[in-house]
Amino acid sequence: MEPRIDAFEQRLGHRFREPRLLRRALTHRSAAAEHNERLEFLGDAVLALVVSNLLYERFSGSDEGDLTRIRAHLVREDSLHRLALELRLPEVLQLSEGELRGGGAQRPSILADALEAVIGAVFLDGGFEAAERLVQRLLGDVIGSSEVGSWSKDAKTELQEWLQARRLAVPVYRIVATRGQAHAQTFEVECVVEALALVERGQGRSRRAAEQEAARRMIEVLRDSDRPDGPLRS
Repeated sequence: MEPRIDAFEQRLGHRFREPRLLRRALTHRSAAAEHNERLEFLGDAVLALVVSNLLYERFSGSDEGDLTRIRAHLVREDSLHRLALELRLPEVLQLSEGELRGGGAQRPSILADALEAVIGAVFLDGGFEAAERLVQRLLGDVIGSSEVGSWSKDAKTELQEWLQARRLAVPVYRIVATRGQAHAQTFEVECVVEALALVERGQGRSRRAAEQEAARRMIEVLRDSDRPDGPLRS
């Protein structure tokens, strides 16, 4: 494991003065009592602060709503999952045998949480500047090369804003089915807009992805609707 840890530190661009912090960040709760959930909590906050600062500097003419939307895209589970795979985090993640057999080393939620824990560990080991350098290394190019218009609203946000603008209750999302083995599950979720008596379903590899698909389908229905409320405008 030591060579793998060394290689992982090189990919991070941070050499830990306290290796125990990195080991804890890479330990899932299924593997040991000293796991990474507290570091995940800390890393989530550090990540949000660094990304907020980067966006504040990059998009100086944008309002709070735009910045919040872009940040949500950058720190959501699927984005962090992709970054974790780029860092080859599964190679060093510590899981129980049962979790390994179930495909936990590839599960988006586990990898996204572990990456946040690593960011928290870097913060404790090297201070805010070290954590900031790591986040910039991971996301700086994406932020620096994009424009506000390229970060469209996600389907759930768009649907919620449309309903709220018409003083209708926000939609309710419910899991109606889960299929497949733990490492390759497919979720089916329904989106319910009770005020309009509408229900649409979506599928995805995670609950969040399924909710987004259900919301997207609901938006399509509303766009094509002849209801008195009027069609959904993008």
